[in-house]
Amino acid sequence: MQETQRLAVELPGLSLKNPIIAASGTCGYGQEAAKKYNLNHLGSLVLKSTTLHPRQGNPRPRVCETSAGWLNANGLQNVGITAATKEKIPWLRKKYPQLPIIASAAGFSEEEYIKVVSEFANTAGVKAIELNVSCPNVKHGGMAMGTDPEVLQRLVKQVVKAALGIPIYVKLTPNVTNIVPLAQAAEQGGANGLTMINTLTGLSIDLKTRRPALANVTGGLSGPAIKPLALRMIHQVRQVSSLPIIGVGGIESAEDVLEFMMAGANAVQIGAASFHDPLACPKIATDLPIVMDRYGIKKLTDLWEVRF
Repeated sequence: MQETQRLAVELPGLSLKNPIIAASGTCGYGQEAAKKYNLNHLGSLVLKSTTLHPRQGNPRPRVCETSAGWLNANGLQNVGITAATKEKIPWLRKKYPQLPIIASAAGFSEEEYIKVVSEFANTAGVKAIELNVSCPNVKHGGMAMGTDPEVLQRLVKQVVKAALGIPIYVKLTPNVTNIVPLAQAAEQGGANGLTMINTLTGLSIDLKTRRPALANVTGGLSGPAIKPLALRMIHQVRQVSSLPIIGVGGIESAEDVLEFMMAGANAVQIGAASFHDPLACPKIATDLPIVMDRYGIKKLTDLWEVRF
């Protein structure tokens, strides 16, 4: 079997040559990552979460390293939907015409989400839209839209209409007692898939200043510390939903990718690993078939049948 067949993944709107997707917020709109490696090594990438208007984000410092990952409180800093659709995406599409693009939509009201999704849906090259209803670093919108199943279902229903057939993947927050009702609400709203999970709210303190390490006080924790939680939540949701799941949270190796797919994910996103190694994504993509051979895995989609 050819390597391309072994690694290929088909999801709504996305034909991926491998399951490795650069997570939103870790590669900007592609230009930054493209300076470090050929983006064609990826299965896809998710653009930086974009709002209706440009945002400067939270005060600095916004990022700090912890003993088991990273805290960030960027506050949805982005160029706004006009610049994203008129400048950023056209550049990416021209430079990498074969790379499937996943846009990421954020907002502070239902109306803003609808407008952003509509703009992305009408932009050439966008193959899917990730709905970011799980950002923990803004006071309004963001995670507030993704913690109430009723609110989430209504929002998803509206943005699915606005998407004009472009698949919607809802990025779920782990900052809840039970993630399953949110996954079910997203599915009932018409979502085509789920992204699990976003960061967990955390706090780091600088002993020298006796102040929080982040100006925002709290931030979203990513990295290896959250991997077991992400695996558990994906497994829980897989028991009740057949929607495609893009798993994310602490993936740093090809072995991690296989664990996520055994837990119920159909593809994966890699985020924090790129902070300490900008080449993490292409390295993991290269390692994947080697590790599959080690464990006797003929093709990745065989793992979709794993149940426990």
